[in-house]
Amino acid sequence: MTERRVARRYDLSLPIVIRIPAERVADSQEGKTRDISTRGLYFVVEQDLVAGSDLEITLTLPAEITHGTEVFVRAQGKVLRVERRMEDGSERMGVAAVIERYDIIRGESAKA
Repeated sequence: MTERRVARRYDLSLPIVIRIPAERVADSQEGKTRDISTRGLYFVVEQDLVAGSDLEITLTLPAEITHGTEVFVRAQGKVLRVERRMEDGSERMGVAAVIERYDIIRGESAKA
C-alpha cells in the first residue's frame, strides 16, 4: 500500500475534546490523540462516531511542546473512518479525521 499522506505526522498523546455539532447537544467526548498533523489526526474515544460526521475539536498543546505558554487549538473537521480497538483492557473507538479549518489561540484568551 502506498503512503498518501502529504503532511508530516507527529506521534503525540494529547487530551482532546470532541463535539458533534449536528447532534445539537452540548455533550462532548474526551479522548486522546495518537498522532496529529496540520491536515488531520487520529484519536481514541469511548463512544462510537460515524464516518462523514462533522466534528468540533479542541486540544491543548502544553507549554513543554510550545516552549512557552499553553496553546489551544480549536478545529472543525470530518470523520474519515472509525475502527474498534482494545486499549487498556477495554474497547475504544479509533477515529481518523481530516482537519478542515483550525484556529490557534495562545494562553488565557482561549478560555473565554
